[in-house]
Amino acid sequence: MSGSFSVRGTVVDAIRQTMTRAEIVVSQGKISAVNPLSGPAEPGEPYILPGFIDSHVHIESSMLVPSEFARLAVVHGTVATVSDPHEIANVCGIEGVEFMIENGRTVPFKFNFGAPSCVPATIFETAGATLDAAAVRALLQRDEIRYLSEMMNFPGVLYKDPEVMEKIAAAHAVGKPVDGHAPGLRGETAKQYIDAGISTDHECFTADEALDKLKYGMKIIIREGSAAKNFEALIGLLNDHPDEILFCSDDKHPDSLVLGHINQLCARAVARGIDIYKVIKAACINPVKHYKLDVGLLQPGDHADLILVHDLKTFKVQATYINGVEVARDGVTKISAPASGLINHFHCEPRLEADFAIPAPAGTPVIVPVIEALDGQLITNKLMLEAKVEDGQLVSDTERDILKMVVVNRYNPAPVATAFIKNFNLKKGALASSVAHDSHNIVAVGVDDESLCKAVNLVIAHRGGVSYADENNELIVPLPVAGLMSNEDGYKVAEQYSNIDKMTKDAGSTLGAPFMTLSFMALLVIPHLKLSDKGLFDGDSFSFV
Repeated sequence: MSGSFSVRGTVVDAIRQTMTRAEIVVSQGKISAVNPLSGPAEPGEPYILPGFIDSHVHIESSMLVPSEFARLAVVHGTVATVSDPHEIANVCGIEGVEFMIENGRTVPFKFNFGAPSCVPATIFETAGATLDAAAVRALLQRDEIRYLSEMMNFPGVLYKDPEVMEKIAAAHAVGKPVDGHAPGLRGETAKQYIDAGISTDHECFTADEALDKLKYGMKIIIREGSAAKNFEALIGLLNDHPDEILFCSDDKHPDSLVLGHINQLCARAVARGIDIYKVIKAACINPVKHYKLDVGLLQPGDHADLILVHDLKTFKVQATYINGVEVARDGVTKISAPASGLINHFHCEPRLEADFAIPAPAGTPVIVPVIEALDGQLITNKLMLEAKVEDGQLVSDTERDILKMVVVNRYNPAPVATAFIKNFNLKKGALASSVAHDSHNIVAVGVDDESLCKAVNLVIAHRGGVSYADENNELIVPLPVAGLMSNEDGYKVAEQYSNIDKMTKDAGSTLGAPFMTLSFMALLVIPHLKLSDKGLFDGDSFSFV
């Protein structure tokens, strides 16, 4: 806890919709008084806001353990997250959730973890763990578990799968909200999903879809992450629905987190002419009220969770306080994190180049289903295109940008699953990753089997990571914590990631975030076509092709 101190500035109170020059007095980590000041603001005097909250994020996707995520996030005024430990739970089960909670406790930051609802996400892939309804109910009994994480199995909700409904009922029984995940659901099916007691969705691609869900009483979380970007499509909704909109990143890679966080969404919203009080509601107030977070909102008696910003246009942060402790000042983090322990689940032997071969069927032309990756979206398209045949094998075609994609089971010995994908635009080499939502097997895309084999084996050798390999280069960012996160300094990891991202783009990739996009190409619960370790999967029919 901090001692006593005070800060002066223009207090932006989004609840009362006032701006008042005042002195906020902090004692023992809480706001003891907000005393109005007379006279004009002094030169350089800051605006004082509640701290920003990321209303839905998978910490694991930053490739940083929670303590390192916090060190980077506080610089941008983030004081809390609503964090779904779904990724590490799919790898390491309850032990993984425990790891996240315990690591988060080592730093002054307000992590609010959920009970993962879909482990495994589907039965159509190999995961490292299973959390049944009994395990989820036990998690929800814990005070530090604040909600039931995104219910991705929306078919299970619509068809009233007993296990799914039991998990939802367990959350309702202890008065904790249930997060949604229902991309594309509209009309009566959306209503049915929401009526099951599911309160939010961060997967809307269009304003019309979001309006449909708002109409039935759902809150909409506007997502702007490293891969999925829905801000432009949805931000206009904040004008008419200021109490039902929240902001999130969902997935934020480390290089992106170094540059900014929820503060960037605030700046963009204000630039669009949206009222400042509505913006602050989405970024700071609504998450606290919806999830009943133990985060202060600048009221006397609240925890002193506040930020000082230079202006209400750029939202450049001067200082961040959590429970009255100054955790960042002028772009420099003041959090020192202890060394992280390790946890993993990686049982995978090195692969041979021959493992990646696809024998060509008899007859020509050979028409194959091709995944079309979309930059900035998790959704993919399904194309039917002619494959390139060479020496009796189906191979990558760099001229038409139809590249081989593989998924390698990281938990058990198994054949390599193969398919083809478009829009990665690599002209040489391959990239691979053990961050592959949601079961986190190894996913890779490449122009030839030699490069694919090299990239995959780099990941296997380090028991997790993101890698790039070609004829002359091999580079990896090791992720030894569950094959998802580094235990190194967050700024160092961000630099390593920037380097490998540049190498991939130098090899031809035109995607904004190639590794982030790659990580979602095995995400079966998002249509239309994805690849699991068991084969090519149609997200519309929820069956293998």
